[in-house]
Amino acid sequence: MSEDAQFRPLPKTSVSSKGCYLLEAFNPPVVNVDSAAILVMTDLSQVPSATINADASLDEANHSMLVRGVRLLFVVGETNNIVGVITTVDALGEKPVLVAQARQTKRSELRVADVMVPVDKMDALDIEDVKKASVGNIVASLKADGRVHAIVVGQGKDEKQYLLGIFSASQIARQLGVQLHGHEMARTFAEIEAVIAGV
Repeated sequence: MSEDAQFRPLPKTSVSSKGCYLLEAFNPPVVNVDSAAILVMTDLSQVPSATINADASLDEANHSMLVRGVRLLFVVGETNNIVGVITTVDALGEKPVLVAQARQTKRSELRVADVMVPVDKMDALDIEDVKKASVGNIVASLKADGRVHAIVVGQGKDEKQYLLGIFSASQIARQLGVQLHGHEMARTFAEIEAVIAGV
């Protein structure tokens, strides 16, 4: 049977002149500090994780973050297990300069593995705690850790630990209705706290 005979084109329908509207499905809900924390978590079963290999260059990592519109990549090993994380600060801050100086090499020769936070230095939030938490708890956790991201893990039926989600201060700020004017962490938290305080 030829391909033409096997597949027929679908019939056309007209776009309504009375209005054809956009769905709101991909817009995260507006929240307040008492809202359930899960509403501001990026669910990694719905959104693919942004990943990179440990042997990628820092320029490749930075480019990957820019293309995906993220500021954190999970560094994965051969079996798709997490071996670390790298953020824009790790890739573009003073860390690469210091590592390059210590090794007497050029920054351009460094790999993701040289500046990432390795898995044994990472910590996470447990999904069972997150399910009981509010947005305010997440903001407090991020601020206490001095970070703009927090990862969420949970146990699968196979008893293995899985990466389930990620919290981002900038995402939380957007859902709280905070207009961010830069990527500086202290400023992000100051603006979030102003909303929390009702200023």
